[in-house]
Amino acid sequence: MSLDKVAASAAEAVADITDGASLAVGGFGLAGIPWFLIEALLEQGAGDLTVVSNNCGVDGAGLGLLLEERRITRVIASYVGENKEFARQYLAGELTVELTPQGTLAERMRAGGAGVGAFFTPTGVGTMVAEGGLPWRYHPDGSVALASPAKEVRTFGGREMVLEESIVTDVALVRAAVADRAGNCRFHASARNFNMPAAMAGRLTIVEAEQVVEVGAIDPDDVHLPGVFVQRVVALTPEQAAHKEIEKRTTRPRTEESA
Repeated sequence: MSLDKVAASAAEAVADITDGASLAVGGFGLAGIPWFLIEALLEQGAGDLTVVSNNCGVDGAGLGLLLEERRITRVIASYVGENKEFARQYLAGELTVELTPQGTLAERMRAGGAGVGAFFTPTGVGTMVAEGGLPWRYHPDGSVALASPAKEVRTFGGREMVLEESIVTDVALVRAAVADRAGNCRFHASARNFNMPAAMAGRLTIVEAEQVVEVGAIDPDDVHLPGVFVQRVVALTPEQAAHKEIEKRTTRPRTEESA
């Protein structure tokens, strides 16, 4: 494989994602999400998607766009709250949702990328996470159509732990602050969130980068994600790189002293 992994455009990078594909998507809320890869996939048209992500965007933004177009049929996530349409589809029986503790979700993706088939964790022991019965899908009348199965629980060092299977997806979509042409990536601040484990989980990982540099320009100590996990890099324009939103903005009037 060539060391130059830069694709001509986001549209070209996602062109071969097929119906029924599974996607690991980086970001937390709207922080660090791959805005333009998601938009390119929306235009590309693939459907019946399984999405693994901390959440499913918000109404009208991020993964919420795919959700509104009924392009997602299953979500593995740890949080639903900021997306009303996500909650509505789930409760109406239109969407399968596997809710997973947040740290467990990150580790399931990281373990998948590391080649670890499963791991034991104390998170969820004594709850429906371990004992089963979490509603994954509802009937339209509100009854449970599909529930989570019970998981194996064993004791290690005197502490009970539950077995969690790792996650490997067909594709991963992530956003980096800087990537070199070989796919080595650096993330900025809170955008590190789920981007690294999501990138590791994908068999095909596509990165949209706010800045693309030559190989060697990123100090090895600053590489958060090695290029071995990345197959395609999309260079954003300065205008695209500056496009960043958050779910809620809380401000107070600027005073002369603070100015």
